[in-house]
Amino acid sequence: MKFGIFYELQLPRPWNDGDELRLYQNALTQLETADRLGYDYAWVVEHHFLEEYSHSPAPESFLAAASQRTKDIRLGHGIFQLTTNHPARVAERVAVLDLLSNGRCEFGMGESASITELTPFGRDMETKREVFEEAVQAIFPMFTKVGTEHHGKYFDIPLRNVVPKPVQKPHPPLWMACSQLPTIERAGENGFGALGFQFVSAEAAHAWVHAYYNAITKRLKKLADYEINPNMALVSFFMCAETDEEARRRADGATFFQFALRYYGQAQNRQRPAPGTVNMWDEYNKWKRENPDAQEAALRGGLIGSPETLRKKLRRFRSSHIDQVILLNQAGKNTHEHICESLELFAKEVMPEFQHDPEHEAWKKGVLSGAIKLEEIDTEAFRDRYGKLAVSVGQKSAAAG
Repeated sequence: MKFGIFYELQLPRPWNDGDELRLYQNALTQLETADRLGYDYAWVVEHHFLEEYSHSPAPESFLAAASQRTKDIRLGHGIFQLTTNHPARVAERVAVLDLLSNGRCEFGMGESASITELTPFGRDMETKREVFEEAVQAIFPMFTKVGTEHHGKYFDIPLRNVVPKPVQKPHPPLWMACSQLPTIERAGENGFGALGFQFVSAEAAHAWVHAYYNAITKRLKKLADYEINPNMALVSFFMCAETDEEARRRADGATFFQFALRYYGQAQNRQRPAPGTVNMWDEYNKWKRENPDAQEAALRGGLIGSPETLRKKLRRFRSSHIDQVILLNQAGKNTHEHICESLELFAKEVMPEFQHDPEHEAWKKGVLSGAIKLEEIDTEAFRDRYGKLAVSVGQKSAAAG
């Protein structure tokens, strides 16, 4: 099992001078720590205009800085929005990061999921999948060919040589953002690694792994000429401390993260309010005062707890054959000190048991070769993207979004 860390670069209100500077510098220090401790991946999102929830509009710049402060950790776009970026610019930035990192770039792709982000770039919810698929078709020849051109519905690109070319040949490993079960299956069909932003249980993970690997082995339909990347990764809320109680006390940001997802997710097209009109941190604390039991239940989910508790939870995920668990530690107002201590303790007390798993590698080899046949599990019971312990936000609060 591989382990990654994940960044939205959240910054709840109130905002003070120097907060964004501190946020970025602390995150880079956390990546250095993770690299030193042997974590495998660092994933950084691309989001635009999402106050408090994500202050990460330029992951290529952040990852470029990280490439000069780390040696081994893989640096992942989790994800690059193909809807709000020109294909040539995507290919250029991915190649430059691969060069700067000496071949450690991971290329995750996605569409964006709200009109708040799409509309300013001339895109909409109705056509975003078409734009995504056409961008994929335009990008991949740019990595390998001396000259390429593309003439489609959404992009018209004359013959040009896109330089530089990436270190990894023919291109960095490919991933796709998956926030719901149908996109997990779609990632498998397209041959992309699945970045599952679901926060699901081990039981759900088992079903979703089967759905993914059945899609990639039985129903593969690539969008262009690229190398497939059969890998399934799931994000989990994360905080490791000496006791379960201390871990939950330090992990309040995980509940804020869930609250923000629910709050906006119930608005039409996930539209955010006008700038400065909603204080999400205040809304969250109001909800927390009114729903103490729900907050406590949410903190029992994910990978939040003592090393022994996390080992027990990860054993269940291992039995589901997840390839990578991505740990969401930087959320809400979780402190830099607690994040670093959590990474240190987890690496020392938990990771060694799961890092070398020949049984999983044998299972995966068997599945991909066809020697192991996976049953087609009924996944209807596992379609909630938030998980059974996730917070619930009433329609009255969500309507404000």
